Amino acid sequence: MSKVWLIRHGESVSNANLPTSDPAQSALTEKGFFQAEQIVSAFTDRPDLVVVSPYLRARQTAVPTINHFTPVPVAEWPVHEFTYLAPSRYNGTTGVDRAPYAHAYWQQNDPTYKDKGEGESFAELLERVWAFVAQLRKHPAPFLAVFSHGMFLRAFFWVMLVNATQATPEMMQRYGRYLQSVWMPNAAICKVHIADDGVYFTGFDTAHLNRANQSS
Repeated sequence: MSKVWLIRHGESVSNANLPTSDPAQSALTEKGFFQAEQIVSAFTDRPDLVVVSPYLRARQTAVPTINHFTPVPVAEWPVHEFTYLAPSRYNGTTGVDRAPYAHAYWQQNDPTYKDKGEGESFAELLERVWAFVAQLRKHPAPFLAVFSHGMFLRAFFWVMLVNATQATPEMMQRYGRYLQSVWMPNAAICKVHIADDGVYFTGFDTAHLNRANQSS
């Protein structure tokens, strides 16, 4: 059985509803950098591998943990955010600006639709989640720390709960409802165990953030 910590990045410029230029290049805010530092205090054991998303905010969040445990192996996996809107929609816009496009995407409820031909479809997200599951199952490291993103990680949890294998309109709608009802805070940690008979995970741990708030 392997242990996997799934960690959402700290608060980003996009999370703070500030203008962005590109979904992959949204950096951490000052608060996000502080949250990244607090994640280190949650560890009592050294991870055998630190996995990072290719997106900047997740990589920045991982830096304090990587520095604390140096030398530690680091690998980039395709655990980036579910970017269903075209990257061009992020140029100089805030989350509020993009909200009508996001609403239209979910109302359309087409699992194969790619916004402006550039966004990721729900079907592609599902494939990426299952590829992540396969990668976790075959990796020999006993303890992995994965720095990723809110919608992608919730897609993983949802897929594991309902065993979603087909990208149908019904499944897309169910995932959309799951996103609305389950929130993963910035810098939260979900502790997962990968076993032969299934995947087991905890709730979202934010105790490390609470300790920081109490001491400040």
